[in-house]
Amino acid sequence: MTRTVPSAADGDAPVNRSGQPRLALRRSLARLSVRPRSMLILAVFPLLAIAVGFWGWTHDWNLGVDSAVYRAGALQLLRGDNLYDGNTLPTEPGWALLPFTYPPTAALLFAPLALVPVQVAWGFLTVVSLGALALSVRIAIGALPRPAADGPRWWASPARSTIVFFLVFLGLEPVWRTIFLGQINLILMAMVLLDMLVIGARGSRWGGVLVGLAAAIKLTPIVFLGHLLITGRWKDALRGLATFVGMQALLFLINPHDSWKYWTKTLPDTGRIGPVHWAGNQSLNALMNRATDLAPWASSAATVIGLVLAVPALWLMFRFHRRGQALAALLVTAFWILLISPISWTHHWVWVAPLVVLLVSRLPKTTPATAWKRWLGTFLVAFVFVSCVLLILPNGRNVELHWKVWQNILGDAYILMPVVLAVALVVRWGLQRRARNRAQRESVESS
Repeated sequence: MTRTVPSAADGDAPVNRSGQPRLALRRSLARLSVRPRSMLILAVFPLLAIAVGFWGWTHDWNLGVDSAVYRAGALQLLRGDNLYDGNTLPTEPGWALLPFTYPPTAALLFAPLALVPVQVAWGFLTVVSLGALALSVRIAIGALPRPAADGPRWWASPARSTIVFFLVFLGLEPVWRTIFLGQINLILMAMVLLDMLVIGARGSRWGGVLVGLAAAIKLTPIVFLGHLLITGRWKDALRGLATFVGMQALLFLINPHDSWKYWTKTLPDTGRIGPVHWAGNQSLNALMNRATDLAPWASSAATVIGLVLAVPALWLMFRFHRRGQALAALLVTAFWILLISPISWTHHWVWVAPLVVLLVSRLPKTTPATAWKRWLGTFLVAFVFVSCVLLILPNGRNVELHWKVWQNILGDAYILMPVVLAVALVVRWGLQRRARNRAQRESVESS
């Protein structure tokens, strides 16, 4: 099993195809099973979620707006009714009247939610989401390169580190909002991380399948198939694409009306998801529409900016990939798709969790006074997603179109974070390279 700091008890960690240590989930679960306190901490929140779900059912609480829509979509499909003919579904409760915006394949995969009441469905989805968060943290820790000599030592135990991060990350706005709404984001992120950093990394024939399934639930993960392709894992990419296409073909057989309507009419209609200029939409599309008062060319300009950003994103991704830093390379792709997607609600930004794990792992074993830049950068990234600044700003009823300059900056905080972080990283590399060149010249001159 990969550990950030090897110890005598660990033994030799297995390695993946690139020669880097890899995560062995079975061994991790086996060691966790003999740690009752760790298991208790990880079990408290899932058990609480199930209890709240059943209590909410018996007391008619309104739990999980989005999970209620997922369940309603599954019911529609199972009954042979249409998913996209109206802006709401007749199987939705009165307090969750929203359109079903996912592919029809998602409705099929949401079918288990149709077996239980709405509130209980939220409880079970929350349990899976919490497990997905813990799994994502553990995979992120396992994917880290071995720390430098001045690296942190406080997370020598990956299990202990997973619990600490898990508890802290419950305070991230994208995480708690995903859980509160009954959203699917944490589960999709865990599927991608598990596939790309564990299953595919060990050369399994199942590599790419989970990414394909994630894309069948929500289309944006399909970008990770491109990531696999351009990083040389073309077999995984083809398996993922075959899984995705196979799921679509299955739904064309089961429900050709909805499948055809989704791909021809529903998918291009971004307004069905919600107004693009809302504060909760943290994408380049939203930024441009808010800044230009919904100018007709705003979305086109956002697309152009996104394509331009693809060049440095590819450069960064390849640089990390060549260095064997698979997690960092994957995060570049994840944040790029969040930027260019027409709609990226704040709860879609759960990818900040593995990003914070990565940033914390690179904090030097010194005091903030001697390494304040890294400490400050890590703090600011986490603070953006903990502060709930978007909830403080005025929003709704087109108020976002009249934000002042400083409000636009704060209101686009999620969007600006990866851009600023990438620029700071490139500048740092440039300064380090210049310092090395200067040292080499001085060495030559002195000799």
